[in-house]
Parts: sequence; structure tokens; C-alpha cells
Amino acid sequence: MTTLTSALRTAPTGSDFAVLARRINAEGLMERRAAYYVARISVVTLMFLGGWTAFFLIGSSWWQIVTAAFLAITFTQVGLLAHDLAHRQVFRTKRPGEIAGRIAGNVGIGMSYGWWMEKHTRHHNNPNHDDLDPDVAPEVLIWATESALGRRGLKGFVTRHQAALFFPLLTLLAVDLKISSVKALRRGVVKRPRLESTLLLLHAVGYLSVLLIVLPPLQALGFLLLHQALFGLYLGMTFAPNHKGMPHPAGDEDFLRKQVLTSRNVRGGRFTDAALGGLNYQIEHHLFPGMPAPNLRKAQPIVEAYCAQIGVSYEQTSLTTSYRQALRYLHEVGAPARAEHAARAGR
Repeated sequence: MTTLTSALRTAPTGSDFAVLARRINAEGLMERRAAYYVARISVVTLMFLGGWTAFFLIGSSWWQIVTAAFLAITFTQVGLLAHDLAHRQVFRTKRPGEIAGRIAGNVGIGMSYGWWMEKHTRHHNNPNHDDLDPDVAPEVLIWATESALGRRGLKGFVTRHQAALFFPLLTLLAVDLKISSVKALRRGVVKRPRLESTLLLLHAVGYLSVLLIVLPPLQALGFLLLHQALFGLYLGMTFAPNHKGMPHPAGDEDFLRKQVLTSRNVRGGRFTDAALGGLNYQIEHHLFPGMPAPNLRKAQPIVEAYCAQIGVSYEQTSLTTSYRQALRYLHEVGAPARAEHAARAGR
């Protein structure tokens, strides 16, 4: 992951980012927050154990839909915690973070920690860059207008209606993470593939065994579909406000502008901070990815004031407005595909 030290090393002395970084350091905002993460890890662990304990106690019942919803929230919180571990916000050294990250990612929610960390690092290095950011690569959804042309069949239908389909498609995100994890392991692009494969297999066997032991087949299937759908929806909703609908850079911007201009903050209080895992301070997180999540709130006014001082646009909206902007952008990107389809239909 990009760290403050590495970013400063490549930033020219006296650059805008170097000046900002000195202000952040002077406030002590890069210091670890051990007590916060002890409390957060404890709460998430209790949620995880409590959710599965409730699952066993309730047993065969359609009331398990409540458990499925609670565990979807819990799995997302585990994923957000794995995100902080990957950015080395929790531990000072690399090894304990990797161990905890694989437990949270591979064992906890069934996602390859190594694959996601490599992918997320590329995103941080070049956010919203059409060629270098894997999060905007043309796949199911299209984030660049030129990529919308020439798609037919099911892909073409999705592209033409991607704004309307965005939230429904998020219900498939958890499944996509698992499929992408397996593909990455098969391609050999993950460090320690045997360990990660074993841990993913442990998750899959344990998860499915628990469902089939406690629930009859129909209820087990219903629980699996609902749990994974809600997990994917919530997880996707924590990431969707961050960059979607923001400018796509050319790649020659300096570090500060590359990170600030492509990111969007979400206003809110402590509940928003907890629900989004601190990702609502996306600008500060991208500038200082190693900053502990609770310090992002303190850094926000410093960064906003500095951006105003140097004339850099600083985007901050409500959560609902961020979703509207992302959906509007998706609709606009799909316009050429709709026009192309209409032209073909008119022939």
C-alpha cells in the first residue's frame, strides 16, 4: 500500500502534498490508535460470534432471515476491518497485519486477502484512471464512455440500463469477490497461494456445513442467497460513494491532485463513520492511506482548508447525493450504447 513515507519520498520538496503532510504530522494524526482498534476488533468479533451463536440457537426457522441480515452487516464490518489491516493502520509491522488480514478476509468472509490487497493498491496508485485503476475497468458496469460502444446481448442490455441496475447488481458483489479470488489464485498472482487457498476452502466448507447441519435444504438455500446478497449490497454501498462519478484523470497530475480530484467525501456523524468504516473521508484516506480511521475525521478540516488555500476542488456531499451523482454518471456513460442500440433497431 502507498504510505505517507513513500509518497513524501517521491514528492518534490516544497510541493503542495509535502506542505500538507507536514501539517498532518505536526498534529500527530499518523500515530497508531491501539485502543480504538482493540475496541473495534472486539466489537466486530463479538458480532461475528454472536451472529453464528444466534444462528445455532434459532435453528430451523424462517426467522433466520433476521440472522442472515445481521451477519451480512457483520461480514461487511469484517471486510472494512480487513481494509484497515491491508493499509497497515492497525499494526506497526507487516506480518501481524497480514495474519489478521487473512483471518478476516479468507477465513471470515471468503475473500482472498492477497488478491484484494494487490488490486486495491493499484487502485490507490491511480484512482479512476481508465487504464490503470482496476475498479473502473470495463466489466459488468462501464465507467468510460468509449467502452460502452459495441456491447451486445446481455452485456449491452446491462450497459444501456446500468444506472437502474446498479443497486440490484451489488447483490452479486459477494459472489464476484469469491470468484475473482479463486481466479487470482489459479493465475498465481497471489503471494502464498497454498495458504490462501486452504483458508478459502476452510471458509467454504465451514460455512456450507453449518448451513446444511442446522437448516433443511430449502431454508439453507434461502439463508445463503439472502445473506450473500445483503452482504454484497452493503459492501458495495460503502465503496460506491467514493469515486464513482468523479473525474477520470490523465495520469500526469501531481500526487495531491490525483488523489483529491478523483475522490468524494460523505458528510455525516459518528454513525456514518461506523457504517462506512471511515471511508466517508475518502479524500483524506487517499492522501494518507496509513492514517488510522478515527483520525480521518480530525484530518478532514485541515485538508479541506488547505485545498481551498491552494485552489484545489474539494468534493463533499451527503450520502444520498453521492449515490445520485454516481447513478447520473452511469446513465450518461450508457448514453452512447442506448443511441447505438436505437440506431440498430431503426435499421
